[in-house]
Amino acid sequence: MPPTLLLCFAHPDDESFSCAGTVMKCVEAGARAVLVTATLGERGKLGDPAVCSVEELPVYRERELREAVRILGISELHLLGYRDRELVDAPPDAVRRALVTVIRCERPSVVFTFDPNGFNVHPDHVAISRFTSDAIAAAADPRWIPEAGTPYRVPRLLWTPVPAPWEPGAFDAVTPGNDFVIDIAAWRARKAAALRAHRSQHLSIERYFFNQPELDRILSSEAWRQAWGPALPSRPATDIFDGM
Repeated sequence: MPPTLLLCFAHPDDESFSCAGTVMKCVEAGARAVLVTATLGERGKLGDPAVCSVEELPVYRERELREAVRILGISELHLLGYRDRELVDAPPDAVRRALVTVIRCERPSVVFTFDPNGFNVHPDHVAISRFTSDAIAAAADPRWIPEAGTPYRVPRLLWTPVPAPWEPGAFDAVTPGNDFVIDIAAWRARKAAALRAHRSQHLSIERYFFNQPELDRILSSEAWRQAWGPALPSRPATDIFDGM
């Protein structure tokens, strides 16, 4: 049975910023990818010039997300329906139930999410990291939400690393937390397309990607920190299934 990847993120575009190349590389090798997006980024930017009104932004961003999902080859999209910048206040029981249900149904080999500091300390990023870790633990325990299916223990959880892709040392072997450095050079054009699918957020995407002097380097690698999982034969590993 082919492995499944589960991506748990807060907003549309998080998936394209963080793991677009890794996902495409694995999907082309036969894996299946599933995405959970907790909010529709209703309080995000509108673009300059604006691509839509404030009221239209959630619908517009969902459309952008679905286009990125198509580009990345993601098989299933789960929208949790929470409001942007309010995820931190979401009822833990409800989020746990939703994520445990997805985990037990999809039985992923690898789960991706933000590190506990939320990559850039965004409260929604911090919240989805916490909720994901909580749900992974609960999914393995038959006492939690028995109606959600057979318990399942996730083999590996990966966090976004400390250096952002555009920062010095982002993909260096000696940088602490770079437990995986994945070569995605063959997929960089499609990663760029997935990023550009989020048209309303072009100001941030241009700032952190397309206006960077080392754009090719930024689009050619992705790094991950192992929160838990099987021991790695070496660090950084070059395949997210190493040691499994």
